[in-house]
Amino acid sequence: MSKIGNFKICQLIKEHISNNAKEYLIVALMFIIGIFAGVFFVNNIQEEQKTEITQYLNNFIQQFKNTQNLDKINLLKTSITQNALLAILIWFFGTTVIGIPVVFGMVIYRGFCLGYTVSVTITVLGLSKGLTFSLVSMLLQNIIMIPAILALAVSGFKLYKSIVKDKRKENIKLEILRHTIFSLLMLAVLVISSVIEVFISTNILSYIIKYF
Repeated sequence: MSKIGNFKICQLIKEHISNNAKEYLIVALMFIIGIFAGVFFVNNIQEEQKTEITQYLNNFIQQFKNTQNLDKINLLKTSITQNALLAILIWFFGTTVIGIPVVFGMVIYRGFCLGYTVSVTITVLGLSKGLTFSLVSMLLQNIIMIPAILALAVSGFKLYKSIVKDKRKENIKLEILRHTIFSLLMLAVLVISSVIEVFISTNILSYIIKYF
């Protein structure tokens, strides 16, 4: 892709974020709330649950060490299926006025999962190893995945506000079409994040897992 093409894409992204700054702020705050909720949950679990989580993570690391050849095609299919389901659900609930709270709930839940996972790895492996494990296994794909999820939620939020503001059938059809096209673009981004997760993050993790 040429430099001019890259520049235009960057400009479009900046304009999109600038034009929807309030919506992105609201959705991002919900995601952050979810992260803090996940961390808070792990910090307040009972000792018995902590022991079970520790055993699970240690077993996962041991199995990963002992696995010579991962079935990456299968892993890719699973990851793409999960991301596609997420995108479809956000798109679907975003097209219904009453579904917006569900969209926000899904954003909070994704934040919760991230906060929970990072907090668990740090609790079990310690600060340095836990952060390293989290960064290697999750950073690259989440750099792409998280903005795509937030963008999907913002698109649904915009559709909701547009329908509430103008309930004409023509306007509703046009806004749903825009939301659908945008959702398909974000689905493509989520597929890319799955490819990165399986073929890059997993490979890096396989090199450093022996130190855990």
